[in-house]
Amino acid sequence: MNLILLGAPGAGKGTQAKIIMERYGIPQISTGDMLREAVAKGTELGKKAKEFMTQGKLVPDEIVIGIVRERLAQKDCENGFILDGFPRTLAQAEALDKMLGEMGKKIDAVINVNVPEEEVVKRIVHRRTCKKCGAIYHLIYSPPKKPGICDKCGGELYQRDDDKEETVRERFRVYRKNTEPLIDYYKKKGVLYDVDGTKDIEGVKKEVLGILEKIKP
Repeated sequence: MNLILLGAPGAGKGTQAKIIMERYGIPQISTGDMLREAVAKGTELGKKAKEFMTQGKLVPDEIVIGIVRERLAQKDCENGFILDGFPRTLAQAEALDKMLGEMGKKIDAVINVNVPEEEVVKRIVHRRTCKKCGAIYHLIYSPPKKPGICDKCGGELYQRDDDKEETVRERFRVYRKNTEPLIDYYKKKGVLYDVDGTKDIEGVKKEVLGILEKIKP
């Protein structure tokens, strides 16, 4: 199965991707991981990507698509893959379809984990991270035993800059702007499946696996 996971920051895509990986034995592939791997391996595309990354610029679509192609051609993707964080734009989605067509592959399902803005804000704004060991807590769902102190190492807990409300709302706005055209694109292709991301992990898992069991070859 060749899958795409869509969902705003904090929607729980990573958790569901791990569940799908374990159930079906297919790799989760994130754009960030792919870029870092290509750079580390020193591939031609990796060298080109590095030039943009070291300048803090976005890596152009044609390079990203090339790196995706390199990754999807690897042996562990023979039985399928989960794309996480890609495509981000309509142009990338169209380029991905063209590339997969050339490889004799296609996208079987796009799982869209729906979570409203206020729920995303609640999930992320209440996150706290340990300065020493990096452990993550949530003031509502998984608070530390002592306020502001890590249970594991006694380190100080803090709120990362990208977990602050203003930043979270801006990330959500950018996500919505980029993703709405993608949702329409995949809906027209008949491969989009909406999932209620406000449920607990087990509830979302049940919905996702229910969809995948119906479509798996």
